[in-house]
Amino acid sequence: MDSDWLSAHRRGVESAAATIVGHVRRTPVLEVDVAGPVLLKPECLQRTGSFKARGAFNAVLRLVAARPDLAGVVAVSSGNHAQAVALAARSAGLPAVVVMPEGSNPVKVAATRALGAVVVSEGVSGENREVVVRELAATRGLALVHPFDDWDVVHGQGTAVLELLADRADVGVVAVPVGGGGLISGSAVVAASATPRVRVIGVEPLLADDAARSLRAGRRLRLDAVPATIADGVRSLALGDIAAEVVLERGMVEDVVTVTEAEIEAAVSVALRDLHLVVEPSGALALAAQLAGRLPPPPSGRSTALLLSGGNVDPALLARLLGAG
Repeated sequence: MDSDWLSAHRRGVESAAATIVGHVRRTPVLEVDVAGPVLLKPECLQRTGSFKARGAFNAVLRLVAARPDLAGVVAVSSGNHAQAVALAARSAGLPAVVVMPEGSNPVKVAATRALGAVVVSEGVSGENREVVVRELAATRGLALVHPFDDWDVVHGQGTAVLELLADRADVGVVAVPVGGGGLISGSAVVAASATPRVRVIGVEPLLADDAARSLRAGRRLRLDAVPATIADGVRSLALGDIAAEVVLERGMVEDVVTVTEAEIEAAVSVALRDLHLVVEPSGALALAAQLAGRLPPPPSGRSTALLLSGGNVDPALLARLLGAG
């Protein structure tokens, strides 16, 4: 482990925590018993309903400080990053444009527009969205706030685990959802710099298992097409550049486990019925892994924590899951 690299990024997370205070919520740590005693960090209670507010505020506020004449920001997202950037931009007095693939969660699209962002979806797919957003940034003179390949965003996301470990020094394992890898990268920086070190386990859908396969192969692998998983927040085709460095090159994530669609749905239902928390499928990945028995036991005397990353669930999906219960 490169201690200088790790220390620099740990300072980045700590600086992000100072930057975003007052703009995001310090979510609680809950003690529950679901397939055994675990701790929950419910980012479904965060502003805009997900952890994404942390990285968006850190990135936008730093852009404003560095570029007072900034014309606006642009982002690409399936929904949660979109809402977070829209809120951060509005708070900073900046216009925001968000590229969202056609067929994105309508609840998330409506919420993004309600926060004042212009949504661009026509002709946008999961495969071409990166090209579209970079073209918009160049032609309109907007600053790109990337959902996972931006260290300011990653440092902001890491503040969730920074809070978790400050509130509970007994955490030994933390389970984190994996999409493009911004959240797990920030989490891994904090966990690796903790004393004693905390083990990080990524969780992704079996239908979108690029990170798990990449970790086994020792190199970044890419999905052939946007996965048809119910967990719409983690439908990225591959780990981003930052996550590839953190997860694959530096080996800061112990394992990435997968869960089935049925297990994800069951976790969403358990969260609502038993924990009284509204958690979207992407946000329920760590809980699904706990319920399925796929997480390693923590070291003796220490605890497992699950990061519930978001709660922006489609009401129609929630009604279906509840009706099936």
